[in-house]
Amino acid sequence: MTTPDPTTTSPQPPAVDAADSPWLTDDDVYLFAEGSHLRLWRKLGAHQITHDGAEGCHVAVWAPNARSVSLVGDVNHWDGGANPLSPRGASGVWEGFVPGMVHGHAYKFRVAGADGVTRDKADPFAVHTETPPRTASKVWHPYHQWADDEWMATRGERQQLDQPMAIYEVHLGSWQRITQDGQPRPMTYHELAERLVGHVQAMGFTHVEFLPVMEHPFYGSWGYQSTGFFAPSSRFGTPQDLKHLIDTLHQAGIGVILDWVPSHFPTDDWALGDFDGTHLFEHADPRQGFHPDWRSYIFNYGRDEVRSFLLSSAMYWLEEFHIDGLRVDAVASMLYLDYSREQGEWIPNQWGGNENIEAIEFLRRFNTEVFQRFPDVQTFAEESTSWPMVSRPTYVGGLGFGLKWDMGWMHDTLEVFQRDPVHRKYHHDQLTFRAMYGYTENFCLPLSHDEVVHGKGSLLSKMPGDAWQKFANLRALYAYQFTTPGKKLLFMGGEFGQWREWAHELSLDWHLFDDDPLHGQLLTCLGDLARLYRDQPALHEGDCEPFGFEWVDCTDWQASVLSYVRRARDGREVLVVANLTPVVRDNYRVGVSQGGWWREALNTDATEYGGSGVGNCGGVEALPHPSHGRNHSIVLTLPPMAVEILVPDTQ
Repeated sequence: MTTPDPTTTSPQPPAVDAADSPWLTDDDVYLFAEGSHLRLWRKLGAHQITHDGAEGCHVAVWAPNARSVSLVGDVNHWDGGANPLSPRGASGVWEGFVPGMVHGHAYKFRVAGADGVTRDKADPFAVHTETPPRTASKVWHPYHQWADDEWMATRGERQQLDQPMAIYEVHLGSWQRITQDGQPRPMTYHELAERLVGHVQAMGFTHVEFLPVMEHPFYGSWGYQSTGFFAPSSRFGTPQDLKHLIDTLHQAGIGVILDWVPSHFPTDDWALGDFDGTHLFEHADPRQGFHPDWRSYIFNYGRDEVRSFLLSSAMYWLEEFHIDGLRVDAVASMLYLDYSREQGEWIPNQWGGNENIEAIEFLRRFNTEVFQRFPDVQTFAEESTSWPMVSRPTYVGGLGFGLKWDMGWMHDTLEVFQRDPVHRKYHHDQLTFRAMYGYTENFCLPLSHDEVVHGKGSLLSKMPGDAWQKFANLRALYAYQFTTPGKKLLFMGGEFGQWREWAHELSLDWHLFDDDPLHGQLLTCLGDLARLYRDQPALHEGDCEPFGFEWVDCTDWQASVLSYVRRARDGREVLVVANLTPVVRDNYRVGVSQGGWWREALNTDATEYGGSGVGNCGGVEALPHPSHGRNHSIVLTLPPMAVEILVPDTQ
């Protein structure tokens, strides 16, 4: 794609006097070596200053085992002898002043390694880069005048665990594409700001989550093999442009979560690997430092400087980009030394176990530092095992995350919903089992990108039956998700029922809205669900506390019917009844807590959603007929493959 010339579209930073420059202090060196420097992007890398009346850049890089380091780039026509750097004592940092090096200049560090090999390395602390496949770093001052004061002042309240959180997961490069010069190209950050915000608002979602925006050379990694831990991808614009997108979302009342990948990094010879001719950022032993699944390097979490690097990366996105949450990818791969390894391919810890003690301590430190400095944000763990207390405080032995993805819920639920309804009764326990552990963690319920790639098909295509039945099943799945305890996440394309599975090099199939009204009707249903979840305290206040959920009847496996209550802190209730078969069930009695009129707040079989219109004419009267341990009951007509949500008329 073509992008604007960044040297003309970004404001020139004001030059600063050397007294206020990013020269390293003794305190900086000490904290870096201790693993406690959390703002390294202000000290390492390239920073434009004036020094002795000359305009240029202070540059600094960590390469403790290098024989020599020099700055090469536009400023010196890539001449390795023009601007040698000097070591800062025994700190391992090489630094210097490069006159004439200004905003927009491309550069790298020429590192003569301890192994005798000279490599041109991208700056680990660069805040902007050339557009891939080019790999040089760029001098940049990502200035932006923020206008999200209202959001920032209130986000702490909005993001508490008793508040609604419905997250729209987005891959920026394939959400929607624009045709330019006859070829489709990804949208820029600015173009996304114009279109994405309105779509998220129409859905009623509270947050977006971006697959990693950090610079990555291989587009097919979706960002999960990051090389720029401080640089947003230049494929879509400048750092200022990304800030504009985030600012626009905030002004619309939408939070922004970023995927962050401290678990591994690619082996490209110009990036972090073998940085100074030694295994600097990664473990030297491949049994600890090489990931067999992703063919990538694993960070050495026991090295103090590496911890400073990663913690500074997290703080950078929270501080400089006003990010509202970080979702840590592949936590399970960090926790277990034998993750994806056979016997003999891993090294036990000092106690003989398979727990990665250094990674555990790093994750605890990460969460402690984040919540200490940004108590109004959230952290999420993508952790797929039964590791205990992932989302419990560090002071009680937990990892300290705010929320954990419930991968078991995603697996079990999709497995049931993919089955022909006639077989679901034999797998009823896969839906009821979650109540056994549903409050052991603060859970987020994901229907994520991982479930719609690599031959798994889209959510819609997974559903059984003909087209009408597939849409009915998908509407029921979303209603089940939005009424089950836990925060919600849905990957893009699922909201309107894309038929094909996601492909990162293609746009979503927006043309489907013109092909069949069922796609738009599904989006309408999902939007109404999200707004009901947001507006009914009973559907979100108890997402992470046991008072928020109670079974009415989880035993009717023969009919594949589930009924349960969601409850607010003040006792107000919402009743949910799910019929997961195509059989209309007349005169179905359900116990309720009080008499009077129970209003039909949402019926996924409504005609405006593309359903058959079977229901209860807007509501039913509860009579003093005891059932399910309750003094009153209602008699319902359960629509086929649908979910009914009812509330007492007093609410």
